[in-house]
Amino acid sequence: MGLLDELEQQAQQRKASADDEQKRKSQREEVFRTQLEPGMNALHEFLGKLVANLKLLQPKKQLRFALVGYGDIVGYIEHEYDLKSSQQPGSREIVLGFPCLVASEECPTVEVIGASKVKTVAGAFQRYHLGGLLEPKKDGNGEVVSAKFNAKGRIPMTATFSADADSAAVRMNFVNFDSLGTATKNVPAAQLNESTFDAIGRYLMREDSNLFQEALSDSFRAQLRTKVQQDQIKRRWESKISEQQKADLARMKQEQSLTGRFAKPVVKESKPDAGPSWIDRVKGLIKK
Repeated sequence: MGLLDELEQQAQQRKASADDEQKRKSQREEVFRTQLEPGMNALHEFLGKLVANLKLLQPKKQLRFALVGYGDIVGYIEHEYDLKSSQQPGSREIVLGFPCLVASEECPTVEVIGASKVKTVAGAFQRYHLGGLLEPKKDGNGEVVSAKFNAKGRIPMTATFSADADSAAVRMNFVNFDSLGTATKNVPAAQLNESTFDAIGRYLMREDSNLFQEALSDSFRAQLRTKVQQDQIKRRWESKISEQQKADLARMKQEQSLTGRFAKPVVKESKPDAGPSWIDRVKGLIKK
């Protein structure tokens, strides 16, 4: 192949790759326009109705957050909701925030001894915007070497839903829900439906929810069923082989027992006394 032919081939490959990328981009934009954007609108409407009902009903919901070095922080959701929505060309974001009020009287008062341990717990309190450092004691260098902690303050809880034409999916971030920190889940555009909205609502209300339970594809379910069936067959055969081995062993023991019962006893034959040897007889004759 000549130089010009090689260059022409490379140019065609690059053009085909660019065309494929443009095609995929167009498809993602189509998904955003026809599925994601309407789905996000429906989600925003759902969250608005959810917030309105929660403000009216004011359900009391206790939350617990484990904090290393301290213990469980106990709090209750305050129904002060802030629902915001922003939109840009090709993207959409919904943010729902509300606080959890720490119930100090239900939280432990923990005495922490040791400068490094005090720093660890105090740093965690500061990271989550908590107060409650009590009775600090310092050494000669002014460093706190012991203190008591009783958590107080508010823990911010935030749910963020982001969608854009590049990913063709909704990214969900939940801050300080199941634990202190962030939980993330991506949901395809096709799954923005009432079932998913219901799971989101229950998760936000801290009720039982299947939001973070991954759905299994039909092919994967079929693979699991086949694997289970194979394991069941394997266990049945192993059980049969084990039973057969036990039966064989019992039969062998029985045969050995019968053989031992009817076998003739082995008697050791004793040789007759040959009397004195010929040398001894000769010696006796000489003496005579």
